[in-house]
Amino acid sequence: MSAVASPPPSLEARIHGLLPALSPAQARIAAEVLRDPAAVAGSTIGQLAARCGTSLPSVTRFCLALGLSGYAELRLALAAETGRTSLSWERGTGSEVGPDDSLDDVLRTLLRADTRALEDTVATLDVDALGRAVRAISDARRIDLYAVAGSAAVAEDLRLRLHRIGRGASTWSDVHTALASSALLGSGDVAIGISHSGETIEVLEPVVRAGRQGATTVAITNYPRSPLARAADIVLVTAARDVTFRTGDLAGRHAQMIVLDALYLGVAQRDYPLAEQAFDATAEAVADHRQRS
Repeated sequence: MSAVASPPPSLEARIHGLLPALSPAQARIAAEVLRDPAAVAGSTIGQLAARCGTSLPSVTRFCLALGLSGYAELRLALAAETGRTSLSWERGTGSEVGPDDSLDDVLRTLLRADTRALEDTVATLDVDALGRAVRAISDARRIDLYAVAGSAAVAEDLRLRLHRIGRGASTWSDVHTALASSALLGSGDVAIGISHSGETIEVLEPVVRAGRQGATTVAITNYPRSPLARAADIVLVTAARDVTFRTGDLAGRHAQMIVLDALYLGVAQRDYPLAEQAFDATAEAVADHRQRS
C-alpha cells in the first residue's frame, strides 16, 4: 500500500515559524502578508515595499528567508493559497476568539486551529531528522526530557509512553534539577528539550549543557531559528499559531504531541518484540484495577 502524501506546508505556517528571527523591516513585510495575502499577491514588489515602509532588497531577503527564489514566487504561492479558500487566512485558520463568540463558535475555532496545526506540522516535519531522533532514543543509555509549563505535561506523556515499552526516561521541569541531570549525561545519552517558543531558558540551559557533555540533543519547537533549535543536534519543528486567550496554546501542545507520538511509535517499531512484551506485561499488571460491569 502506497503512503498517503502529506499536504504541503502552508506559506502562513512558514512565515509564523520565522517571525522571531526576522529583522524589523522583514517583520513588517510578514505582518502585511499575513494581514492580506490576496492584496500582496496582486501587488508589485515596489507597492509592497512602500506599504511596509521598507526597501526592495528587504522584500527580496524576506522571500529568500522563506526558501523562495524571489518576489515572483511569493506572489504565485500567495495566489495559489488564497485561491483555495474564499475566507481570509485569519478567519480560515480560526486564530481569533472574540468576547461575544458563542461556545459553538469557540469550538469550531479551536477545531480549525488545531487541525491546521497538525496538518502543517506533519507537512513541515523533517522525516530524516525524525528518524535520527528515533534511532538516538532507541539506542540511548539515558533519556532526559526538559520542559516547563504546558510543554511539561507533553514531556511527561512521552516519558510514560516510553516507560510502557521498557525505555526509561526522566522529565525535568525545575531548572536546577535539570541542570544537575544534564551534567551527568554523556556520549550515548539523549537530551530532549521541548519549548514552543524555543526561547525558554529553563529548557535551553540543560540542553546546551547536555550537548557539551557529549549527549545527542533534540529540540522540539515551533521556531526553527530559535536559540533552542540552534543549540540542538536534531531539530523537530511544529507549526502552530497563537489563538486569543490561549497562552500556552493548546494547538501548540497538540502539534508537539503528534511529534512525540511519532517518536514513541518509531522507537516501538525499532524493537517491536521487546516493546510488545513490555506493553503486555504492564497491561497485565494493572488489569485487576479495572472496574468491570
